[in-house]
Amino acid sequence: MLLSGTVVADSATVIDNGAVVVDGTTIEAVGEREALVDQYPDHERREYDIIAPGMVGSHIHSVQSLGRGIADDTELLDWLFDHILPMEGSMSAEEMRTAATLGYLELVESGTTTCIDHLSVSHADQAFEAAGEVGIRALMGKVLMDKESPEALQEDTDDALAESERLIQQYHGAFGDRVRYAVTPRFAVTCSEACLRGARQLADEYDGVRIHTHASENLGEIAAVEKDTGMRNVHWLDEVGLTGEDVVLAHCVHTDASEREVLAETGTHVTHCPSSNMKLASGIAPVLDYLDRGINVALGNDGPPCNNTLDPFTEMRQASLLQKVDELNPTALPAATAFEMSTINGAKAAGFENLGELKPGWKADIVGLRTDTSRATPVHDALSHLVFATHGDDVAFTMVDGEVLLDDGDVVGVDAESVRAQAQEYADQYS
Repeated sequence: MLLSGTVVADSATVIDNGAVVVDGTTIEAVGEREALVDQYPDHERREYDIIAPGMVGSHIHSVQSLGRGIADDTELLDWLFDHILPMEGSMSAEEMRTAATLGYLELVESGTTTCIDHLSVSHADQAFEAAGEVGIRALMGKVLMDKESPEALQEDTDDALAESERLIQQYHGAFGDRVRYAVTPRFAVTCSEACLRGARQLADEYDGVRIHTHASENLGEIAAVEKDTGMRNVHWLDEVGLTGEDVVLAHCVHTDASEREVLAETGTHVTHCPSSNMKLASGIAPVLDYLDRGINVALGNDGPPCNNTLDPFTEMRQASLLQKVDELNPTALPAATAFEMSTINGAKAAGFENLGELKPGWKADIVGLRTDTSRATPVHDALSHLVFATHGDDVAFTMVDGEVLLDDGDVVGVDAESVRAQAQEYADQYS
């Protein structure tokens, strides 16, 4: 297949009249359209206004999709314990499958080709199967909660780790290696020391398995961890082994200089979720300082109940604008940096190789966008347009591993209309 249009290959490379050639699961060539059409005359041709790498949603909660809008204007811990955890604890396997499928459909429809997904305690296998059915690329894991949790979600530590290992053996590298596993403690507030250390031990036993958890999102959370452990959150996670190049920490809004030093020295990845942090009034993450220290910062949406969208373009815009306001500096976090956070930085956090840019030999995870709306006109700078003007519904084409998942705005291979209808029926009980 030959995809032509303005090609945004990476944050520094824009080809105005360009093309991307796909062969199987990988990118064969990237360059000027005329030359590639001559070189590959027999390839099927698709034309879009902008061609870009698929976005990477580096922290989402697909299974919370049924709760979109149920707990607006609420502080994090109240939001979580009074609304979200009770919903998760009551969901059946069928509801979990529908919720996850709905989340993945929204991602694919919005141009996200890879996600790091923080599931729930129960029925995690339903989300894995949903990811396989939709075709999205994902790093995902069952949630671990073994203390101070609602009865429906709290598990025995050994049982929780054993179930995680079963899922690793079944799904890590599944669906053509599109799906990989992350051991996923909820956060230090609801996980014992034995659970956190067990998560590290389990991840170390399997090649390519990573760790994904929340950290330092909210001042109340930090106070609770410090009261329980005598340490600040990142120092506690470092003590129990949950830092390193295979660890993705969501949020990290409130960290001191010593914690940031730990993150930098250990190569721990941070996922910034600007919309969620604003909506829950958690604060503004020190993204510029993280980047200055060489910490890999990716972008995530968090869950539909605290965003309330999984649109990756919204997060790029919010990330850039929020840092400009916080620094009172219009040059802070320019479009190129926000784009990297949503593409190549996310790929690094998720641990997928040759992903996040359009390069020969790299994975064919590609999106095509239209600009034929008043809101999208004119386009002076394609990169700026993607970060500051694009919405997820501008995406017309989504490809993962060379397979078309969204064609002319319609999902391929899944009855999206039926999924949405079922999701609304299930969600009515949470209104």
